[in-house]
This record gives sequence, C-alpha cells and structure tokens, in this order.
Amino acid sequence: MLVSAAHAQAAGAAPAAGGLEAFIPLILIFIVFYFLLIRPQQKKMKQHKEMLSQVRRGDKIVTNGGLIGKVVKAADDELEVEIAENVKVKVVREMIATVVSKTEPVAGDKSGDKPAEGGKAEGLKGMLSGKK
Repeated sequence: MLVSAAHAQAAGAAPAAGGLEAFIPLILIFIVFYFLLIRPQQKKMKQHKEMLSQVRRGDKIVTNGGLIGKVVKAADDELEVEIAENVKVKVVREMIATVVSKTEPVAGDKSGDKPAEGGKAEGLKGMLSGKK
C-alpha cells in the first residue's frame, strides 16, 4: 500500500522543455491584452490629458457630472464655469469629460472697426447693419 519515495518522484517528473511550452499561451494572452486593451487605453488617456491642457476661457464644456457650461476663468487646476446666467461654479480641470466647442485664439489684428478685405463689416456692428 505504501509507495516508495523514489517511485513517487519519478512519476511526477516532466521533461524540461515542457515548462517553457506551458508559459507560451500566457505570454500570447498578455500580448493580445496589451494590443487590444492596454495600448488603446493609454492613447485615449494621453488625448484626454492634452484636451484638458488646451481648455481656455470661452470654451463650452461638459463635466463628468453632466453639467454643461462655458469656461469663464481658467487657472492651473481649477476652472470657473458659468452653467446659467450669473451662476458660476468651480470645477477641477480633471473632471471635464469633453469640450463641446472651442474658441479660436484672438488674432493680433489691430485694424479696429475697419471692414475686412472684401469690404464687408465684421462683428456685431456688421451684423446689426445687415451686411454679410
């Protein structure tokens, strides 16, 4: 009934090459996970971080909580967002989900109220006068 120690050790022995072959499926699974899950997530995080760094005054944003508002004041890690007329809240920059509309930087044009090249009036004055 008792099995000798030498016989028990010999029965469990496996070839040395079998140990490496057992890890190949695990290595392949890790490679698949890296290219299908980890790498795209890192790329998405990088794009989101860049989007957060480019948020400035005048941008219309959506927060992670679902609030939609316009950025009134932008600091390093906080934004002041106007969610309704005369209702402003402070939001941590990392809590922005998306930027709905971006404002373009103001050009260094010092022409004042002069009409543009095509002779058309610009801005509010031009819209009120009916010129296109």
